[in-house]
Amino acid sequence: MRKLILYSFIVLSFIMLNFLKSISQINSEILMPSPSDPIISFRIWFKVGSVNDPVGKEGLAALTANLMVDGSTSKNKYEVIVDKLYPMASSYNSKTDKEMTVVYGKTHYDNLEDFYKLFIDAIIHPAFNNDDFIRVKKQYINYIEKNLRYSSDEELAKAVLSNFIFEGTEYSHLASGTVASLNAITLEDVKNFYKTYFNKNNYQIGLAGNFEEKLNEKIKKDLSQLSDGSINGLALSQPKKINGCEYLFVEKNNDATAISFGFPIEILRNSKDFAALWLFNSWFGEHRNQSSHLYQVIREKRGMNYGDYSYIETFLNGGRLEVPQPNNPRHHQIFEVWIRPVKHEHRHFALRAALRELHTVVENGITKSDFEQTQKFLYKYILHYAPTSMIRLGYQIDSRFYGVEDNGDYIEYLRKNIAALTLEDVNNSIKKYIQFENIKFAIVTKDSKKFAKDLIDNTVSPVTYSTPKPIEVLEEDKIIENFKIKTDITKIKIVEVEEMFK
Repeated sequence: MRKLILYSFIVLSFIMLNFLKSISQINSEILMPSPSDPIISFRIWFKVGSVNDPVGKEGLAALTANLMVDGSTSKNKYEVIVDKLYPMASSYNSKTDKEMTVVYGKTHYDNLEDFYKLFIDAIIHPAFNNDDFIRVKKQYINYIEKNLRYSSDEELAKAVLSNFIFEGTEYSHLASGTVASLNAITLEDVKNFYKTYFNKNNYQIGLAGNFEEKLNEKIKKDLSQLSDGSINGLALSQPKKINGCEYLFVEKNNDATAISFGFPIEILRNSKDFAALWLFNSWFGEHRNQSSHLYQVIREKRGMNYGDYSYIETFLNGGRLEVPQPNNPRHHQIFEVWIRPVKHEHRHFALRAALRELHTVVENGITKSDFEQTQKFLYKYILHYAPTSMIRLGYQIDSRFYGVEDNGDYIEYLRKNIAALTLEDVNNSIKKYIQFENIKFAIVTKDSKKFAKDLIDNTVSPVTYSTPKPIEVLEEDKIIENFKIKTDITKIKIVEVEEMFK
């Protein structure tokens, strides 16, 4: 009996220790003082995201956060806030992803007092009036119906792929929701969601720049006015296992084909293998890097599109950004290849080329020369990821999310790990996490049925060029145009673009 009591006490103590640790991780501050930086940056992390959207009201988390920063407060109308911020050259905004919402802003030290009043008021006293609600919700609906469906096929393909891979899980919808779910959201839903999740126990303060300690204390005191509530916790579903090649075609009368494909990977920043896989990815398809392998094969040698990239972490707004931005951390990540739009007559060939390169690197790894060149490049290039204190602060919040012990500087932590890598580390990580047999594809194209049939039949896909190519490229083309992709007719789905995110 005494042993049973002792065992129960140990178990209970362990549970309480982890609980208290989670509380300290959420409500402890991330402070990055820099007396030489005249800009003060704020990031208030709330532990809530689109995974907390109620079924049928997807988009509620993002809409709530956006109304806080893009609407009136109890003290100022929205138009007045805009007029007050303009002469300060200051701003604040929000970002909602799957598991995190951040309300962030920055201002010059000289404007701190006036800026802070507006910033904190947006968090603790949002008005949530009906005019703002109608305006912001309409913006979200317009984004889906006009921008996402019709302005950028490559962003559409990436969004479709994410939903496709995570179908049936809490990740399976856009942070902005769907047209139907947005229309179903009421102003009362927003108010209730705010009260539940934007509470005094569910935030973490992040500060960077030339601030005084009393600012941190003031923020904590002001945020204590939020409603009482609990730390948000949600058990996330695992993505379904992919069996072979599965395709989701989005039929659209467009001029070029956008392709994204990928699969879940079981690795996060706190893994000892993360730096090794990051180096592989940098060699294979570093975003916007013209020397990366995929870019060289499809864009540089053959001139088929503007670029071809790969990712081991989510990279939002890749069409507009040169480097990844922080504060979209996730417990489930995917390996993704982004083939920027190619002519319809080149789509089959381009897809084959990318898959062939993936197959080759999984089978053979990368060479010593490629490893050494990429290691030197990435060690320096990663400094571009966080050029400002605002972005460095964002990375530190992400480190807290992942439980990375980086001594307050994630970029230097990652550089140190990259410098310590060996070729064997990288090739082992490729074997462990990357594969080429079980993949989901999102393809935005015209005449989807023909492309699907070509894939099923493994139709030869010769390619012609408007300018002469070296003989070695033409010889390799003969291999690529016959590269086999196992495609099952039962694993192909075609959807009209108007039906996406409906």
